[in-house]
Amino acid sequence: MSIGNSPEDDRPSIGRAIQQARIAAGLTVDEVSSSTRVRIPIVHAIEQDDFSRCGGDVYARGHIRTLARAVGLDPAELIAQYDDAHGGRPTPTPAAPLFEAERIRPERRRPNWTAAMVAAIVAVVGFVGFTLFSGGDEGNSSANVAEGSTSGTKPTTKPSPSKPADPKPNPSDSAIAAAPQDKVTVRLTAKDGKSWISAKDHNGRLLFDGLLLQGQSKTFTDKEKIDLVLGDAGAMDLFVNGKDVKDEFQPGQVERLTYTKGDPEVG
Repeated sequence: MSIGNSPEDDRPSIGRAIQQARIAAGLTVDEVSSSTRVRIPIVHAIEQDDFSRCGGDVYARGHIRTLARAVGLDPAELIAQYDDAHGGRPTPTPAAPLFEAERIRPERRRPNWTAAMVAAIVAVVGFVGFTLFSGGDEGNSSANVAEGSTSGTKPTTKPSPSKPADPKPNPSDSAIAAAPQDKVTVRLTAKDGKSWISAKDHNGRLLFDGLLLQGQSKTFTDKEKIDLVLGDAGAMDLFVNGKDVKDEFQPGQVERLTYTKGDPEVG
């Protein structure tokens, strides 16, 4: 079915308007079909003002609305143009047929109350039996406890003497034990406060760069040398190759140090 323009109507036809807008938007029929889900043959037919492939007025209006939005046209104007050419909008479909399917739906099965009651009775009987069985065991346990205790007296327990805490190892002992003979080993302990430290090996590779909190320790080992930067040297205890380094660093003093296998000697 093809629709043209009436003599007094200078507007382009619906199909022509959609086609022109599609071309102006730089879209192909395939692209419009892909974005709107309207099949390619139907898009071609509508652009030729052939609405017979739409399946009726309702579907034709839906396709016109979808295509108009895809190409940037006002759907309302094209729908009104379609209604003018087809005798106005269709009358609403009566509501009665829409509920016809409801009448033939199978009736919902009613809950099986008999099976539910049987299950509940079984659960109650099982719970009562378990309670009685558990109660008997608890009674026997209470009796055993009563027989094993002396009436009127409470057992006295002598407090066990507290074992003296093991003395903490001397940091210098740990440092000496952890120092290989064929390498340089540096151990730092933040004794009097926190300090930022940086440590590098003989290749300049960064071993550590961060804050050492009070009470924390770090040990660094290399086959040739260790380069250190101490942000607060006065807060640090320093062991090099297992030996305590007794430098008189002041609180807040920044020190750059280098140690090798033959140290402790400040590099």
